[in-house]
Amino acid sequence: MHYKSPDNSVHFLNSDEYKHLLPSGSVQITDAEVATIRAANAPVLTYAEKRLGEYPPMTDYLDGVVKGDQAQIAKYIADCQAVKAKYPKP
Repeated sequence: MHYKSPDNSVHFLNSDEYKHLLPSGSVQITDAEVATIRAANAPVLTYAEKRLGEYPPMTDYLDGVVKGDQAQIAKYIADCQAVKAKYPKP
């Protein structure tokens, strides 16, 4: 069960026996309300932060260089370009 406290923070309890631990004034809320609150409080990531989470590992590129595998190197570059296109600079 999810609860919202007066400061709009969300709490989860799997048993009513722990209700006494909730901040005063907390009310039970639905899963949809939880999703809405979490979405509103989610950090806004910059394009660079978004890219960082999706770039392929650099070891893929280095492995291709060491092996002289031009196809692997080209794939790494293409994958990076796809991420850049997905999250362009503002």
